[in-house]
Amino acid sequence: MRIALIGQAAFGEKVLEALVNAGENIAVVYMPPDAAPGKANSFKELAEVKGLPVRQPARMRDPEVFEEFKTFAVDLNLMAFVTDIVPLSMLEHPPRGTIQYHPSLLPRHRGASAINWAVINGEPKTGLSIFWPDEGLDTGPILLQKEVSIEPDDTLGTVYFGKLFPLGVEALVESVRLIGEGRAPRIEQDSAQGEYEPICKSMPIDWVYPVSVVYNVIRGCNPSPGAVTAFNGQQVKILDCERRGVSGPERPGTVLETADDGFLVAGCGGSIFVRRVQPAGSGKLGAADYVAQAGLKVGDRLG
Repeated sequence: MRIALIGQAAFGEKVLEALVNAGENIAVVYMPPDAAPGKANSFKELAEVKGLPVRQPARMRDPEVFEEFKTFAVDLNLMAFVTDIVPLSMLEHPPRGTIQYHPSLLPRHRGASAINWAVINGEPKTGLSIFWPDEGLDTGPILLQKEVSIEPDDTLGTVYFGKLFPLGVEALVESVRLIGEGRAPRIEQDSAQGEYEPICKSMPIDWVYPVSVVYNVIRGCNPSPGAVTAFNGQQVKILDCERRGVSGPERPGTVLETADDGFLVAGCGGSIFVRRVQPAGSGKLGAADYVAQAGLKVGDRLG
C-alpha cells in the first residue's frame, strides 16, 4: 500500500519514522516550505535520508500540486499535522482514501485549538481521533479514538507532548495497519455532540474570577498562546505556575509575596504562585528574574 504522508514539524517527523520502522511503503512526503533558508528541518532531512521524494508546495490547493500528486499513484493519504487546506480532490483521489489525526475526541473540540479549550474548560479527559476527512472541518467519519486523562495540574504542553503526541503516532500506525487488513471502520460523527471552536488566541487574565477558572486559563494557554496580564502598562504572559490555598483579604491580582523561585498573586478563593513569564517583546523568563527587572514588589497589582 503506497502512502502519501502530509505533515510538518516534530509530529510529522515521528510519524514518518514510525511508519518506516513498521515497514510501510511511503511514496511521497508533503510538508510546508522551509521556514528560513539554512534553518534545519529534521523532518525533511529524515525523509531525504530514507530516499523519499519530498514536496514543499506553498499551497496544497494549487492545481499543479494535484497534477503531480496523481503521478505518485498512492493508495492512501495520511495527514499527520496539517495546517494548510488540502483540496477535496486530493483527499478523495487515493483508492483507500485519506486519514487524519486530530487531538480531541471528535465531535468534541473541532478546530485548531482543541487541547487548549479542553484544559481551559477544566475537563478531566480528552483524547485523539483518527478520522476520514471530508469537505467539512474535522467532520468526517471516525476510524479510531484513544482517551487520555487531564490531571488537575496538566498544561497544554504536558497534555500534548506527554500524552497526545506519542499516542497519536501509535494510533496512526495502528490505523494504517487496520486499513491494510481491511478492518478500518467508518463511524459517523454525531454533529449534535460537538461544534467548531475558534482558535485560542492570547487570553486576558481576569483575576476577580474564581482562582480555579484563572488557573485553568493559564494552564490551557501554556506554552501557547499564553495568558496575559499587565504590570505598569506592560503586558506579560503568565506561563508556569501553581495553584495555592486561600489568599486572604487582599484584592485579586495583588502581589502577596516574592521569592527566589517566583511570586505569589492573590486570587478569588485562592492564589497563584508564578514561576515563569514572558514580558511583551521579550523571551521567557524565570519569574524571579522578572521581579528584579520589572521592579515588582509586594502590594503591586497585576491586570
